[in-house]
Amino acid sequence: MPSRRICLLVLASASLFLAAPGGVSFRVQQWRFPRVRTAAKEKDEVVKQLLVSKSIGYPPKAILLRAFKKEGELELWVERSGGAFVLAKTYPICATSGILGPKRRFGDEQVPEGFYELDWFNPQSNFYLSLHVSYPNAADRILGSKQNLGGDIFLHGSCVTIGCIPVTDDGIKEIYWLAVLARNSGQVHVAIEIFPARLTAAELDQLASAHRTQADLVEFWMNLKKGYDFFEMHHQAPVVSVDGGGRYVFSAK
Repeated sequence: MPSRRICLLVLASASLFLAAPGGVSFRVQQWRFPRVRTAAKEKDEVVKQLLVSKSIGYPPKAILLRAFKKEGELELWVERSGGAFVLAKTYPICATSGILGPKRRFGDEQVPEGFYELDWFNPQSNFYLSLHVSYPNAADRILGSKQNLGGDIFLHGSCVTIGCIPVTDDGIKEIYWLAVLARNSGQVHVAIEIFPARLTAAELDQLASAHRTQADLVEFWMNLKKGYDFFEMHHQAPVVSVDGGGRYVFSAK
């Protein structure tokens, strides 16, 4: 069993990591932090060669991440000229907690499922480096607890967690540095899509069979599959909105 520990991180003001001081690039602002400098020195040439091998320009203009809980994998996609995303690398998710299904309240130890953003950078995390996941989103606030939804969900290094998405320190160095470069290139909204599994038709059938008494959960996964299928078909990030019932609605840009 992977070791497990509550995902407590050194939190910092979101405004500090979302925007650089006037006249200073985001890359320069992040360079002030020792762990970011280490990540850049170790991984800049590595990720540059990775993207070149995929015929992707460097530095990246945009990235997108997809996490699959059942498979324990995190996919890194990078936008190629023309707008389509290309799979650059797959990382193992090296610890987990909870069961398949969304996060609905504080203390349930669940990893969220749904469509989120990495909305701020934490270069001084207890778990080496971390990127904050924008849980709870609008769908979570409609469908989840009306008392306490919880929060502080991160993609981070160090293979321990309850409720977060951990990759190794080596992996987070690559992902974090690419996210810095993409943010520096103008990508304000870095998407991360979190699924119970790879939602092929066959896999959804298996999930529905295993959870046949949980109609609301199966309906939720069917809704996620629409976004999964959109990306599989177009290799472009959909525009994601939420209707009054907490269901995701997907459309092309």
